[in-house]
Amino acid sequence: MSFLYPYFLWLLIPLFILLWHKSRDITITTHILILILLVLAISSPIVEEGKESSLIKSRDIVIALDISYSMSATDIAPSRYEFAKETINHFLDINPTDNIMLLGFTTNPLILSPPTTDHELIKVALDALNPKYILTKGTSIKRLLKKLISIDSQNKTLILITDGGEEEDIASLSSLIKSANISLSILALGTQSGTTISNEDGTLLKDKSDNLIISRINPILKPLASSVGGDFLVASSSPKDTAQNIEKSLSIDEKKDIKKQKRDHTQLYQIPLLLALFLFLMLHTRFIKYLFIIYSLVGVNLYGSFIDMYHLQRGYSSYIDRDFNSSLRHLQQIEDISLQSQIALANTLYKKEEYQKSIDIYKSIKSTSIKTKKLLYYNIANAYVMIGSYKEAKRYYIYSLQLGEDNDTKYNLKLILFKKNKQKLSGISKPQSQSDSNAPQKLKESDKQGDKESQSNSNGGGGNSKNQSKTPKKAVTPKPTKPQKPKHPLGSKVYDLINKGYINETKPW
Repeated sequence: MSFLYPYFLWLLIPLFILLWHKSRDITITTHILILILLVLAISSPIVEEGKESSLIKSRDIVIALDISYSMSATDIAPSRYEFAKETINHFLDINPTDNIMLLGFTTNPLILSPPTTDHELIKVALDALNPKYILTKGTSIKRLLKKLISIDSQNKTLILITDGGEEEDIASLSSLIKSANISLSILALGTQSGTTISNEDGTLLKDKSDNLIISRINPILKPLASSVGGDFLVASSSPKDTAQNIEKSLSIDEKKDIKKQKRDHTQLYQIPLLLALFLFLMLHTRFIKYLFIIYSLVGVNLYGSFIDMYHLQRGYSSYIDRDFNSSLRHLQQIEDISLQSQIALANTLYKKEEYQKSIDIYKSIKSTSIKTKKLLYYNIANAYVMIGSYKEAKRYYIYSLQLGEDNDTKYNLKLILFKKNKQKLSGISKPQSQSDSNAPQKLKESDKQGDKESQSNSNGGGGNSKNQSKTPKKAVTPKPTKPQKPKHPLGSKVYDLINKGYINETKPW
């Protein structure tokens, strides 16, 4: 057993001292014991359940960000570096399952984040980097490529974000890229006309001859990308659009199945919390004698309901985390089958592409609610589409429309009626969950849009399309509040590695 928040355990020291001195007074002792149990509860004791593995579709991508002094130029607002940083953040958001490594490079390259599917770690590493502490002003693409060659990986997809560097030998760079089996996409930040670079004191950067330094896109970038069959991109109107253009350039790269491991645990804070409540009631009420009678009458049923509720909540939580194997395991352990748990189970099977099993469960659900029937018919139709049974899908879409008008259902039915071939349709939306505060709130919007997610319907599958996210068109969802990222300033050793050799730079800009 361990604790999620062990620093709260320091509060036990003064409590144990009080317990030692006040042990003769039973009332005070009981109150101290209650406080000790509450401290244990807020420390959140857990029991590790080991690691769970699940298969996800993923690509191996390396993002190399130029962090040299010239990236502070403002010909791309607010600056080349800030624009690149926002572009990377948007790219991470639209590729949640990709295995991504982040490198920063100037004269010397440095791994800022190792390959990971936990993109929040990459964002933290990116935020922690402070360009003010980087003394190097040159840029070496050749050293970056040599660093990539030294990394043990068979296929590397490289997104190079830079304004160019000082290299002029395209042949040597192209040879390195081909020898390392690198698939290259270059995002060139800057303008052809270029701009001056400001120092921290507001003056303009000059060379040794007191001439103003103009930073431009290195003209070799475009022919370099062309020589290795890569893509050459420039900044769009916004970082978000630029990230989408990068994604389009990588769309031909096939995603492969990789195992993602997740450490699972069980929360035990309920135990000390219930013991504290028991002691409080025993000390301050006269009804504690009735507790054992009540428990003897309903204790078994309460225990069974608690276990079912636990598995249902864990199933929902795993569903939201897209860990459908874990979600299925928990939902199948529910003994007291309910409408809520069956719909969740069918939706999970749908997500695992076990469409026939999901259809069987949807059909087994009995309800007198028109909204629930309408929801079930809609989900059954979607599942039939995914296995190519368009005739059955059309029938169930019609059943759903007979229970109430719905623009999404009519749109999907139109796709069925006017389909041009027998291939699986990609515009059909995913299964809708029944209304519940604990229901899985994020579901796939469409196969074309990959893993973008939309919020679950709060009206249990009703006919008003404004309140539903099952539409195959782009759903309007509340914009989630971005969590505050912790600030983890990089140590001086990191900047020493980046700045290594800056004294001997030939073109320090």
